[in-house]
Amino acid sequence: MVETGGISQSQSNPEGAGKPNKDACTWAMLCHIAGLGGFVLPGIGCVIGPLIVWQIKKDLAPFVDENGKEAMNFQISMLIYGVIAGLLCFACIGMFLLPAVAVVDIVFSIIAAIKASNGEAYRYPVTIRFIK
Repeated sequence: MVETGGISQSQSNPEGAGKPNKDACTWAMLCHIAGLGGFVLPGIGCVIGPLIVWQIKKDLAPFVDENGKEAMNFQISMLIYGVIAGLLCFACIGMFLLPAVAVVDIVFSIIAAIKASNGEAYRYPVTIRFIK
């Protein structure tokens, strides 16, 4: 393995077609899947999972860094939407909004993970861009 510009030859894309390598795709996919940790550790788990994966592997490839930021922005947005929906439970509106927020979180996280595993960029809808 030859070091070229801080990236070893095994980490670079041999085809040079602009598509990220397999390792970068896998870590980018894990950034999105880790957001589902909020269902295991309610509240902050949805943010902690992507944050850990992104911070550890963001220097691996720009593709991982971009997907980590996107996953973080989406999960922070979903956390905010969930808190608002939870507060609206007092007005009986939140009982319908909370399950909708959960379904949106699961569906878009899975779509983003599939796109990332294929080396495609994905921008979540309904996301506040906190991290640029």
